[in-house]
Amino acid sequence: MTFFGLGQTAELEIILDRPDGKKKLDESSKKDQSLIYYDGETVSGRVNVILKKSSSRLEHQGIKVEFIGQIEMYYDRGNHHEFTSLVKELARPGEMLQNTSYNFEFLNVEKPYETYTGSNVRLRYFLRVTVIRRIYDIVKEMDIIVHTLSSYPDMNNSIKMEVGIEDCLHIEFEYNKCKYHLKDVIVGKIYFLLVRIKIKHMEIAIIKRETTGSGPNTFNENETIAKYEIMDGAPVRGESIPIRVFLAGYDLTPTMRDVNKRFSVRYFLNLVLMDEEDRRYFKQQEITLWRKGEKHLKGMQNRNEPSHLVSGKDGPKGSEAPRTTTQSVQPSGSLDNTDSENDHNHSPMNEGDDEQIRSSIEDSTSE
Repeated sequence: MTFFGLGQTAELEIILDRPDGKKKLDESSKKDQSLIYYDGETVSGRVNVILKKSSSRLEHQGIKVEFIGQIEMYYDRGNHHEFTSLVKELARPGEMLQNTSYNFEFLNVEKPYETYTGSNVRLRYFLRVTVIRRIYDIVKEMDIIVHTLSSYPDMNNSIKMEVGIEDCLHIEFEYNKCKYHLKDVIVGKIYFLLVRIKIKHMEIAIIKRETTGSGPNTFNENETIAKYEIMDGAPVRGESIPIRVFLAGYDLTPTMRDVNKRFSVRYFLNLVLMDEEDRRYFKQQEITLWRKGEKHLKGMQNRNEPSHLVSGKDGPKGSEAPRTTTQSVQPSGSLDNTDSENDHNHSPMNEGDDEQIRSSIEDSTSE
């Protein structure tokens, strides 16, 4: 065993530096607590190599530390797509007779995407330390969390739209903004202009749509992040129903578009009305979510503005004048045949046009 270099082994320990203002990810104590980093920040620390047997030497072919950014598609686990890969050599081939520490530093590391774990894809950043040996390597990995900041929006127009069923139902809904930071509050109102059907209740939901793949292999996964009832009973003409949704209590990420040409994450507000015959009338509106930087980080957040986020120098891109449109909700069974969404509980959306919205109706018996 000793002749082949298997007699001695070691444990590896990665200790990251904690600059002022650095904080751990705010999760439950049961989860692994990882440090939060931002684009352009230096990642530094030390690696401790602890020998298992104090009286035996450890022969190695070199020691290295890597900083890796990686996208893993769950349906293709054999292939990991690395978009960032940096290597630092810690030691040349030789022998180790005692416990040893090595300092490392990856200066001003570019981290273009936010850490994300979804239903079908995971984007992670991690450090990997490898002690290279003849027979087997000693490897240790440590994940870090990366948050991507966006600018403060100077223009953030409201969303206003009229929808309805001809001669049966005509409502107007309005949200105060179209772009929200992750701790924001969605404020809105629903106006009933014409009510000739017996509505039983109304609810609003936040839908996350994760899109993976491309072309004919595109797959959409819809997840309801939050849902609650905003009205119970039959409204009459002239009624106004307020909406107020606090985003801070939900597990949300910024909107991500075409991340490394692998996946996208988009968010929708889904307004649902149900009548006494259990028919569902619903309307979906896309919103943009972005991460607001802390005050002490405001000066660095525009240094590397990632293209996959809807953000820009003066705030999230796509700001435009408010649009008011009138649309009709069609009966069940007459939806557009071009609808390619997997989840029939949501109105069809065109992936390439954020402003084009369609209205739908669906019997609960067909769900």
